[in-house]
Amino acid sequence: MIPRKKPGRLDDVRSNGWLDAMKSSSPPSKKVQKEAGVEGFSDDAKVGYSSWMFKYPSALKSFQQIVNHAKNKKIVIFLDYDGTLSPIVDDPDRAFISAEMRSAVRDVAKHFPTAIISGRSRDKVYQLVGLTELYYAGSHGMDIMLPIRNELCTNDSLIKSTDQQGKEVNLFQPAREFLPMIDEVFRTLVDKTKEVVGAKVENHKFCASVHYRNVDENSWPILAQCVHDVLKEYPRLRQTHGRKVLEVRPVIDWDKGKAVEFLLESLGFRTSHDVLPIYIGDDRTDEDAFKVLRGRYQGYGILVSAIPKESNAVFSLGDTSEVKEFLGSLAKTMENQEI
Repeated sequence: MIPRKKPGRLDDVRSNGWLDAMKSSSPPSKKVQKEAGVEGFSDDAKVGYSSWMFKYPSALKSFQQIVNHAKNKKIVIFLDYDGTLSPIVDDPDRAFISAEMRSAVRDVAKHFPTAIISGRSRDKVYQLVGLTELYYAGSHGMDIMLPIRNELCTNDSLIKSTDQQGKEVNLFQPAREFLPMIDEVFRTLVDKTKEVVGAKVENHKFCASVHYRNVDENSWPILAQCVHDVLKEYPRLRQTHGRKVLEVRPVIDWDKGKAVEFLLESLGFRTSHDVLPIYIGDDRTDEDAFKVLRGRYQGYGILVSAIPKESNAVFSLGDTSEVKEFLGSLAKTMENQEI
């Protein structure tokens, strides 16, 4: 069903490129990709895929190269959640991590500092993963939790708090002043999009997400215009694109890349000489982190994708099962004292 009263002019979201961005950030479903596989490609597409794999080789096939580069360095692991640790599903509330994947993450965290940086709220991603030994950064890195014993940097923005077990922790929340505004926008978006069938709005504390995975593509312009009209009243907020999601964030100089830098410095790794950071993610929001690792830290970004797309990553993995295999190999290699 379409709203009885259409939002502003749909020309707005056509002229500003929103619709093109929505389509480009919305690849075929994992099921379609899996069913097609490389065998489903045309000859030209197979050539293109081979070229893409040459540019972004498999992190599994390049595993020994990664291990060799890690000699005499401390590996730090960064992980996205949706599409990386859990498969992309129609209902975001049902994007559960498997017991096997949780075990793989736990094994890696025994040997290396491990952080999850997600667009979800920090509390939600912690609830889904349920591992106390990890660092958690929600809202695209705008809500970071650090154990006090490991916090080495001084920052006036750090807030003393307690985690789910009652332990004292430090919180870094660079967009804290935006909390009332995000709550207000969330409620407005829920109201304005409620008649667009399949639309789902989530409050991730420091950002809000409007999912259109279950919205008929013919209704995308109307949904996009709804979001556009709401944001016109909030110049201090901006809209970005994820995988079949429109995300509303504060206008601050902060992203997943900045979160990676903050966590590395908090752990005491201020130079590239003694650390090898590895970031695994599947979404365009992870590109900021990939870019940071390619620069100052000379680390490895690993893109999770079954289809060719340009990236700041160095390596690739095909899906979540390959992510699990890669993490398992890292843990096993450490147990065998090969790093």
